[in-house]
Amino acid sequence: MASSLSIISKPDSGSKPVMPGLLAARFLHTKIMEAKLSNPAPLGLMGFGMTTVLLNIHNAGFFPVSAMILAMGLFYGGIAQVIAGVLEFKKGNTFGTTAFTSYGLFWITLVALWVFPEFGWAKGAATETAYMGWYLFMWGLFTFAMWVGTFGKNKVLQFIFLSLWILFFLLAIRDWTGSEFIGTIAGYEGIICGFSAIYLAMAEVLNEARGKVILPIWEPGEKFKVRSKPTKGILEKVSVN
Repeated sequence: MASSLSIISKPDSGSKPVMPGLLAARFLHTKIMEAKLSNPAPLGLMGFGMTTVLLNIHNAGFFPVSAMILAMGLFYGGIAQVIAGVLEFKKGNTFGTTAFTSYGLFWITLVALWVFPEFGWAKGAATETAYMGWYLFMWGLFTFAMWVGTFGKNKVLQFIFLSLWILFFLLAIRDWTGSEFIGTIAGYEGIICGFSAIYLAMAEVLNEARGKVILPIWEPGEKFKVRSKPTKGILEKVSVN
């Protein structure tokens, strides 16, 4: 019996031999590329939203920072968002890649800023509060630019980025001025920001899973319509003139 890697077409003049193994690999690659990829955005949004809510419960003055915040920031807010960003890259989504990867690394760097001083390294001393204000301010500038990038997207996403750049600037002002009042306001505002991200994550999951709008996200110029055949369960977006 001939091997599966044997040549099945005799080489003619100017032609190259074709192997069944190579044909199978090309066919499999084509099918994989054509397959529908899952939506990684809910993973990133939940990682961002839950961690943001928990941290800002602290900022609002209810509880001190603990290992719970560090663990959430490192793993769910950090690594999970980076994973979501990588998956958005595979889908060709530049905005999603930039947002999830950047904010995932934000959480990882924030945890590092809290933890590194405990190691006693010469260059790992705790950052001065006013300098932390500049760290937060730079993230606010980045988020403001990303907010502009949400124009034309759904209203919930716009609100998330709007409330996020406001949060960063409020926290920066708190660190520059030492105002506990501004810090408390930032905490409550951050809780709202985090819950809005959780809402969008759940909306994307439930709307896709149920094949109809369970939680509206207010896409611009579009309405949702479900096909009449329930067996397909496909959610369509129909443009509105």
